[in-house]
Parts: sequence; C-alpha cells; structure tokens
Amino acid sequence: MVTAHSDPDRAAPELVASLATARRELALNAAGVTHRFTETVLHDVSLKVEAGEIHALLGPNGAGKTTLVRILAGLIRPSEGSVEVAGLDPDTGGRPFRQRIGFAPSGDRTFYLRISALENLVFFGRLHGLRRREAMRRAYEVLADVGLERVAKQRAAEYSHGMQKRLSFARALLMSPVVLLVDEATHDLDPDGARTVRELVEGQAARGTAVVWVTQRLDEIRGFAQTATVLDRGHVRFSGSVPRLLALAAPRRFLLRLDPRALGAHRDELERKLEGRATLEGVGADDPEHFLLALADGVALGDVLAALAEADVTVLSCSEERSELEEAFLLLTRRSHE
Repeated sequence: MVTAHSDPDRAAPELVASLATARRELALNAAGVTHRFTETVLHDVSLKVEAGEIHALLGPNGAGKTTLVRILAGLIRPSEGSVEVAGLDPDTGGRPFRQRIGFAPSGDRTFYLRISALENLVFFGRLHGLRRREAMRRAYEVLADVGLERVAKQRAAEYSHGMQKRLSFARALLMSPVVLLVDEATHDLDPDGARTVRELVEGQAARGTAVVWVTQRLDEIRGFAQTATVLDRGHVRFSGSVPRLLALAAPRRFLLRLDPRALGAHRDELERKLEGRATLEGVGADDPEHFLLALADGVALGDVLAALAEADVTVLSCSEERSELEEAFLLLTRRSHE
C-alpha cells in the first residue's frame, strides 16, 4: 500500500502496474453512499470496479450520476457511506488518494487558454506534487498518448473542441491513475471523435486502470463496457454485467415495410412459419405497408426474414425499432416510476 510518505513521482505508476498484473483486484469500492442537498439525491449507492474493468454508469437526467462521480473523485464528501481507491479514502488519503484518481469531467472549461497545452499540464502536474522535470516528462508522455504531441506548444485557445476533450484526458492520465472517471465524454462529439475517446479509454483499461464511464449513449457500451450500474432518482436499479442488463430487455422489435399484396396472398402460410418464433402486427389501418416484428427469445432476425422470403412476402425495408439496451434501460427506469 502507498502511504502519505511515498514518493509522489513514483507511487501511482507503480500501483497501476501492480494492479494490472492482477485484473481481479478491487480498485474502487464505494459502499452505502448517500448524499443530501436540500433533499436526498443518492440513496445507499454501492459500486465496485476491478482493475482493468470498464464500468458504465447509466441513468436519465437528474439520476445522480454526476454527484456520485464527484464523490468518487473526492470533490464532495458524502452525507453517509465510504469511498476507497486501492485502500485509501479521500478523508485520510490526502495527496496519494488524489493521485490515484483521474477525472475527465463533462464540459470541462478549466484550462488556461492563453498558455500552451504543455504548460497547462506541467502546471497541473506541479499541483499534484511532481517536480518540474518529472511534470514536464509526464506532460509530454500523456500528450503523445492522446495524439497531441505535435501541437503540445500550441495555445489551448487554438485547440478545437475535440482536441480540448483529448487534452482533458491527458490531464486525467497525468498521474497514471488507478481509477479513471469519465463523465459524459462523448455526448457532444462527432462519431470519429467519440471513437477516438473510447479507444483512449480502452487502452488505459488494458494497462490495468479501472474506468467508470458515465453516459446516456446506450449504444456505445455494448462491446465496450463489461459491467454497468443503472441509477434512477438516486437509487440503484441495476448493477451487474452488460449481458445481464441485455437479458432484461423486452423482445427485440423491428419495423418492417412489406409488399401488402404479397402479404395478403400468403398471410396464412406466413403465420404458420412464424408461430412460436415471432409476431407480426400492423402499425395501423391507414398504413398497410409497415409492421412491427417482435422476435421470441433466442430467435435470429435472419431466420425470420428467410421465413418471410419462403412465404413469398417481399421485405422492402427493415430497421430496429429500439435496441436491447434501450429496452432494458427503459424497463428499469419505468418500474421505478410506477
């Protein structure tokens, strides 16, 4: 364990390296976190994230996600409960605790725009206790990690929005954090920029860093995050693996546009082929072409489309009405309002 007397230039990188060799070691442990402003905004929230794991924190606006992340970062003291990062808590851990946390906030506007990106990072490194030479070395390293080494001496004011997002990540990685907190990193980025940010996070997780990824973009966590927590009105509605979250989804639904003449001629045959595998319902009497297709559990879309073809029903178009993640998310949050 790193103590308050450890060398701040070496503590965090060595700790991340040791955690990376034991991926199942617990990096972040939040237990029974409750927080009140004028009213309670978090109710007995617990969260555990292992080294090398990407954990998605999901929830609608006002769910308490940002408040929780600020508590995890040590910026807010919870009304009740505890937070530990690799065995240290924010109250007694001091600088070593802060070195273990990398925080990339949403809508970050805390850079000094009149100085260069390099000078910004050296400044923040010095605030963390690094000697100037070490701060300079780490600044160059993290700027290279996020692809900004060629513009390191360019003023931050001249950076594009996407470049400033990457600079925010560079600052979060400055102390080789044990835990990386990422709050709504991609909500205002184009697809290429969002992909770049996710790749940066995946690379950091591969090195052993535990990641808490806060998002409302449900489509981006499939194949990216391993585990997830769903918050709604300050309560945990789900905590577990992403496949478990997907398993809560309603049957997958697709919007089909069919040739109504072919459908009318072969409706009985089609119903026999779909029995027990899927249901097909019209969207309305005034729209004879569009139908909602709901698949039974374990049934592949391709098999149902093949059955339509065998019944001589022409499919003019097919689109997913709502993803499995959206279905699961809406189911969990809808239950809490009933």
